[in-house]
Amino acid sequence: MDRTLDEIGFYTLAGAPDSPADLFDEVREAERLGLGAVFISERFNSKEAVTLSGAAAACSERMRIITAATNHNTRHPVVTASYASTMHLLTGARFTLGIGRGIDPLFDAFGIPRITTAQMEEFASVMRRLWKGEAIVGYDGPLGTYPVLHLDRRFDLDIPLGLVAFGPQSLALGGRAFDDVVLHTFFTDETVERCVRTVKRAAEEAGRDPASVRVWTCFATIGDHIPEDLRLKKSVGRLATYLQGYGDLLVRTNGWDPAVLARFRADPLVQSIGGAVDAVATTAQLEHVAELLPDEWLAPSATGSPQQCGSAVQGQLDLGADAVIMHGATPAELAPIVAAYRDLSR
Repeated sequence: MDRTLDEIGFYTLAGAPDSPADLFDEVREAERLGLGAVFISERFNSKEAVTLSGAAAACSERMRIITAATNHNTRHPVVTASYASTMHLLTGARFTLGIGRGIDPLFDAFGIPRITTAQMEEFASVMRRLWKGEAIVGYDGPLGTYPVLHLDRRFDLDIPLGLVAFGPQSLALGGRAFDDVVLHTFFTDETVERCVRTVKRAAEEAGRDPASVRVWTCFATIGDHIPEDLRLKKSVGRLATYLQGYGDLLVRTNGWDPAVLARFRADPLVQSIGGAVDAVATTAQLEHVAELLPDEWLAPSATGSPQQCGSAVQGQLDLGADAVIMHGATPAELAPIVAAYRDLSR
């Protein structure tokens, strides 16, 4: 029997799916392929993380279920802690609660306070205390003011925590206080290596075993066995969407030319697209956007034949990452790539 690929995961409902019910077939197929983890991202439409987590638990038996990410500021701490403890007990300890910093303009629009690094670190500490059965009385700190925070005095739960990290402060936080760290898509090789070093060094400085913190690269996986228009959406469309949301941070992190980003933003067609590029742009619009993006910006991805994609995934591990999320594709689309990766990793 083929081994479970504990080092390989995927995102369910990647992009803008037709229905959240697509999750059921995706998770079942991923287990059949032997993938080790299903990642759940959250959007404020039909991708609410708690509901999707329960659905993933109901149709799986083996895979880890990891949110990457929800945000700690959208629910009361006791509600989030209870969500995690319920998932942990429901799945036989297959759940990881992963959080992230979120997108500030979106929080501003909804009247939700922005997230700080100090809050995320405090959140990790409070969650672990609650899962150990502690009652926190008179809490007044980075998370707010609460008379009592408590779940169940009988609890003695060890629930992994994950962090989606981008900048150096978040990466270091991941190393000292979290169990899984998820990097961003379209990171260059040099950026991946630097991020892994930052996480592992922070873990060591905090007195932790660096090997106990698993660093996942989020690696766009776009094989040439899928239609060309879909490949364009998953590559150009996805990168353009990131540039819309937090292009300055991505460009700065990778050491790319900010003038290219400025030209992208100033382009009349880009300005006319009413929404996320990967969700609403036509194929003709994506072809135009492709002309605005240098090849090197799209290069940090797995492309080509299944064998070439499998080799590229292995390359992420060779850079020092502990595990790889094959990002932006369904398990059915990943099947030939997973088979090729298996052949390479035997």
